[in-house]
Amino acid sequence: MKLNELSDLQGAKKNRKRVGRGIGSGKGKTAGRGVKGQKSRSGVAIKGFEGGQMPLHRRLPKRGFKNIFAKHYNIFNLDRIQYFIDNGNIDDKEVINSENLLKARIIKTEKNGIKILGTGALKSKVVFEVSGASQTAIKSIEKSGSKITIIGSSEEHV
Repeated sequence: MKLNELSDLQGAKKNRKRVGRGIGSGKGKTAGRGVKGQKSRSGVAIKGFEGGQMPLHRRLPKRGFKNIFAKHYNIFNLDRIQYFIDNGNIDDKEVINSENLLKARIIKTEKNGIKILGTGALKSKVVFEVSGASQTAIKSIEKSGSKITIIGSSEEHV
């Protein structure tokens, strides 16, 4: 078989319906839309209209709450940070902050900052500059001899 002999299977490609191309086509004049009325015009959006009955999306109760002011963080556990240091993704001499993590392609987008959680242990001595950290993470960081600065607060833990 040659490349010029390749083709789709029979019935795999369907020609689109060409409407409004004369009476002989069978889909001329009204183009299969019927006659007159709102639905025969372009730009009609009456999805959810149930003939005057209260639509389903309005009959059902609203649920939940979406806080538009909520902060979303890039979250890391200490064992994950240690893994990146061991693999050479992060240099332990550099400050661990959102810019350096972006540069190292560990995070794709910089959300509202970085939050450190305390699962795992940190063996390397590093400097953190993050938006938040859990109490267990702060204790573990201090135990390893590392330093953490929480941005937006006057706290600095050594």
